[in-house]
Amino acid sequence: MITTSLLLLGLLSASPSPAQPACPPAGTTRASLAQLKAKEFEIADAIERNDLALKLTACLEDPDPEIRDRVAFEALSTWLRKKALTPPTILALAHSLKTMLAGPADRAGFRLPFAALALSEVARADRIEPVFTDALRAELVDLAASSFSRVEDYRGFDEKEGWRHGVAHGADLLLQLGVNPKVGAEGLKKLMDAAQTQISPQGAVFYTYGEPERIARAVNFTYRRGVLDAAYWDAWFTALADPRPFANWGASYTTRAGLARRHNRIALAHAIGFAGRAAGDDVGKALAALADRAATQIMGG
Repeated sequence: MITTSLLLLGLLSASPSPAQPACPPAGTTRASLAQLKAKEFEIADAIERNDLALKLTACLEDPDPEIRDRVAFEALSTWLRKKALTPPTILALAHSLKTMLAGPADRAGFRLPFAALALSEVARADRIEPVFTDALRAELVDLAASSFSRVEDYRGFDEKEGWRHGVAHGADLLLQLGVNPKVGAEGLKKLMDAAQTQISPQGAVFYTYGEPERIARAVNFTYRRGVLDAAYWDAWFTALADPRPFANWGASYTTRAGLARRHNRIALAHAIGFAGRAAGDDVGKALAALADRAATQIMGG
């Protein structure tokens, strides 16, 4: 077990220092991090592994996708899913990533999406073996909802710079908190209300990087919990099919923004409907019926 002193030291070392680049972490190089990935992130020493996990959060905004995505994020995900990190480290990661996600975006646009993605893995670990306090979990629900709602960078994949994917990564965080049995109806409403805010971004933003599928996953699994009542979901899907600010969906063809709105909403309705039908049970059929109703209303004009 990592001691409290070592945990605090790890937290401090995970914070960027103005005098020294935070990534790669002290004691590592980009070459050694690449070697670590090649070894499938195997570190026998538990103290070294937990300490590096905390320090790697600084690499989640690194401009190099090999370091940011394929080392920093993959290492954290691998260790969390293998239960290779201690509860104090998981808590420290939650606090570090919470601070990152609540803060400003970096100029390049990597920090917030990857903070959300990494935090989704931390939230998953808490769902499987709870380590958060109820207060921390509630804070993360509020943060997941607010940070998702304020996404304004809709860039997806770049062949040189890799992924940003703010909406998809944020939806993954909504998903992991939405399926946590310790998150009740009030929290689920916050998460699903937030999901509504990114269905159709303002302007001519056409989702082309799988964003509707990722939002659909969060909606699907939250719906399947059966916590939110039928009236809530009826209103949710009614809002999905609402053509406003246009008088009707036929009028959406007159602007690029209108076409984007229609495109994104049909894509989400189809993705949710597919997920419901694929489940092959009565809950899935009920969800698919709601999604199909919305899609029919949108396509019918």
